[in-house]
Amino acid sequence: MSYNKSAYTLGSKRSVIREIFEYSKARKAAIGYDKVFDFSLGNPSVEPPEEVTEAILSLTKELKPTLLHGYTSAQGDAAVRKAVADNIKNRFGVDISADYIYMTCGAAASLSIVLKALFDQGDECIVFAPFFTEYSVFIANAGGKIVVSEPENKTFQIDLADFTNRITEKTKAVIINSPNNPSGVVYTEETVRNVCEILKRKSREFGHEIYLISDEPYRELVYNGIFVPYIMNYYDSSIVCYSYSKSLSLPGERIGYIAVNPKMHESAEIYLAVCGAGRSLGYVCAPALFQQVVARCIDVKVKISPYKENRDLLYNNLTDFGFECVKPDGAFYLFVKSPDVDAVSFYEKAKKYELLIVPCDDFGVKGYVRIAYCVDKKTIVDSLPYFRKLAEDYKLIKQ
Repeated sequence: MSYNKSAYTLGSKRSVIREIFEYSKARKAAIGYDKVFDFSLGNPSVEPPEEVTEAILSLTKELKPTLLHGYTSAQGDAAVRKAVADNIKNRFGVDISADYIYMTCGAAASLSIVLKALFDQGDECIVFAPFFTEYSVFIANAGGKIVVSEPENKTFQIDLADFTNRITEKTKAVIINSPNNPSGVVYTEETVRNVCEILKRKSREFGHEIYLISDEPYRELVYNGIFVPYIMNYYDSSIVCYSYSKSLSLPGERIGYIAVNPKMHESAEIYLAVCGAGRSLGYVCAPALFQQVVARCIDVKVKISPYKENRDLLYNNLTDFGFECVKPDGAFYLFVKSPDVDAVSFYEKAKKYELLIVPCDDFGVKGYVRIAYCVDKKTIVDSLPYFRKLAEDYKLIKQ
């Protein structure tokens, strides 16, 4: 065999989300765009803020091409990293400098780099179900082993007893994702405090640091003023992986950063390990133009009112139809319990009505599907009669 078998396996079978997304494109080409209701991909429908467009246009006029499109330092432009550090300091009160910021090609690159920087072969990484499917790929690529902590029933908050039982001497890190993909749940401050206290106790028990990695592409997408704790204020051995994909509606531009908590033990060495991991993976010099864009738009955020409107429209109607849903406090996903024991069967039945939803077995929770409501409102409005027919098929609607 002349190729890597594990790489072939990943390349020959896309993630369940991408498989459905590709099916959607083919289906739309066959029967018409407006006849397919694609809720598969977390692709923001809200346009970037005007400030982003203005920044792009201004930068193309102000900067020489060599600065606009040329290489930056491997870890990112110094002024951009300072802007990010200052923003963290101003918003969250963390005394962090540019020397602890590493600019990346989005949150996926951030996670891949951090895991590579921390893990030795056989180290374990705990994730909280439900979790983004690609965590398993990133962890395996770093030589680690994924360990899944089951959530509380119904609320999908972290089950602290289950989490505690999952921690072993081999536990190197824990990934926390709040607001959560796919559930939309925001972990409460009490939950976060308890997770951190457990990790402090277990770190002392085993005599080594257990790192807490906060995956934050949805931090800015919360409703009704819900509070999202900033991990560095609760746990010293923490690293934040951030993306502007959702906060500025720039998913295709692949821009984000890693922030290493300066209060952690050997923080300078950990940051150098991050730099080294970025180098070994080829993730050096994040897109130069968009480094400058995010620096200019550091305090700008996308409008979330369209997402809230979509959430309420979809949640209220689906629950009226008899579906059991987790009401999301953040992100732009609705987590729906399958009326079938098998979520894949539910997905297949929905597909007959051109409703494309994502079964969540690969997210670590069986019997649920994810509906990404980051779509045009019209898509949701037009889909509702078909969701109603689907509910009627399952005899969910009370006569």
